[in-house]
Amino acid sequence: MYVYMFFVTISCSGINLAMSKIISEQIAYNQENSIKTAIKKGIFYSLIMGLLAFIILFFSSPFICENWLHGKISPISLKIISISLPFISVSNCINGYFSARRNVKKTAICQVIEQIFKICFICFLLNVLVPSTIEDTCIYIVLGNTLSEILSFVFLLLFYYLDINKIRSKFDRNNNFSKQIFRITFPIAFTSYIRSGLSTLKQILIPIRLEKSGISCEHALSEYGAINGMVMPLILFPCNFISSFSSLLIPEFSYLNAKKDKSKINFAILKILKFSFIFSFLIMGIFWCFSNELSNIIYPKSELSIFVKILSPLIILMYIDNIVDSILKGLDKQVSVMGVNILDLFISISFIYFLLPVKGINGYFIVLFISEFFNGFISFFILLKETDVKIDFLNWILKPCIS
Repeated sequence: MYVYMFFVTISCSGINLAMSKIISEQIAYNQENSIKTAIKKGIFYSLIMGLLAFIILFFSSPFICENWLHGKISPISLKIISISLPFISVSNCINGYFSARRNVKKTAICQVIEQIFKICFICFLLNVLVPSTIEDTCIYIVLGNTLSEILSFVFLLLFYYLDINKIRSKFDRNNNFSKQIFRITFPIAFTSYIRSGLSTLKQILIPIRLEKSGISCEHALSEYGAINGMVMPLILFPCNFISSFSSLLIPEFSYLNAKKDKSKINFAILKILKFSFIFSFLIMGIFWCFSNELSNIIYPKSELSIFVKILSPLIILMYIDNIVDSILKGLDKQVSVMGVNILDLFISISFIYFLLPVKGINGYFIVLFISEFFNGFISFFILLKETDVKIDFLNWILKPCIS
């Protein structure tokens, strides 16, 4: 999945943010006649990048499986999942359009449809065809994933055509958005490739360096899989409430930034951070106090409760960083955000390489805390520097902490 996500990054190449920002600015400037032209250019760009990512992953999958994935699976899984890349790319572009138009209901419906059908497809394949090997299981899972992505794209495309036809203006052929799209996407794409490549390297490196601590490859993959595949999704699940509105902050702050309305920007940031800190401390408290109960209900007999308790303080850092990054992107500081993320990955990889052979799985926990603290602190510092917002210790830290 980390290899797949690297190629998703290539296929999307910052088009969601570009469409969200460009169309939000056109709305702010009362230039609705230019929206059709902008989205047409965006779809063309995303289709080219999606096809490029598909071709590269499809034909390089034998090399990747042999050299990166310990030879544990055949290339078939990567070849199947690569088919979804062009659909994901164009969907990303259309999602940016809906975000800018403040019409995220259609995007949300498509995401729910995608998840429901993904579960149905995968359960059907696993129960009816009954895989006999891990290889078969992987194939059925990625096939269900690919089918659900395509189905979600079909629904999203239908919603898009119904919505775009409401804009009565014709294509504005005099307004060329290609330069604007490249101006936004190129630095994002370039830094995203570096970030995603480093992230993939980091995930591949972790079990390899865990082996150096004296445990077997199977044990290393098992422990790492338990943390990243079971514990992290559990503590990140409530972050969906944060993510659901953090993506909406990008067009909102793009609009306010285009209007140069600093007072509204500062007011919005203070409100958003206040409620984000309250929510984050609340969720952290729940996971800290009820780690045993939650682990036993969701993962019976897995003995993961200690991992949940150890990682629960990360919730505050991860949730707030999610919000701050979205605000910075809306304020046209997306390159700074990516720069921080890349630097964070360099530091994480360095610690993984030297610390994991010595400390084992405990070293991975140390790396997670160092990474999240560094990323969150620097991003927060950039936000304070770019705005007139002052730290509200009482409402952001003291009150949530006491509660």
